[in-house]
Amino acid sequence: MAEALIRVHVQPGAKRDELGGRREGRLVVRVTAPPVEGKANKAACRLLAKLAGIPVSRVEVVRGASSREKTIRLVGIEPGEAAARLGYS
Repeated sequence: MAEALIRVHVQPGAKRDELGGRREGRLVVRVTAPPVEGKANKAACRLLAKLAGIPVSRVEVVRGASSREKTIRLVGIEPGEAAARLGYS
């Protein structure tokens, strides 16, 4: 099955859930959730799933669970298609 690995920088405690462009080769993901008990990770996965058009069950943090710098896997979508849907190339 196709999958895309996305390198992200998560900014918890933002005013709204949104993508914030790119920084140092990573997609900036701003979420309103606090950085406690995995809430920011879950919010980032929900946002990426929504924007990519895939179920949230197919999105997971594979590296950096306790860091702002993360690698997130999107299952069921090609890397090029993920880049187009999330607005980065």
